[in-house]
Amino acid sequence: MDMTAQIKKNLISRIKDSTDLNFLNALQTIFDSSEQALYQLSTNQQSSIETGKNEIKEGKFHSNDEVISEMRKWLKKK
Repeated sequence: MDMTAQIKKNLISRIKDSTDLNFLNALQTIFDSSEQALYQLSTNQQSSIETGKNEIKEGKFHSNDEVISEMRKWLKKK
């Protein structure tokens, strides 16, 4: 068994057996903070998302079906 699998197995076992709420809360905090790091966006990315949300609110978008229809028309011209 590789080292990663062994560590995971050990951690799962320790978590299952634990009744220490402080320990479990600490683990939860570690997991939450590591997940948040995955979703940290740059200022430019956040701005682009806000722009997109505003465009949707203003009706400035096309449905998937509309886009596919337009692409098919465009491809027929080629």
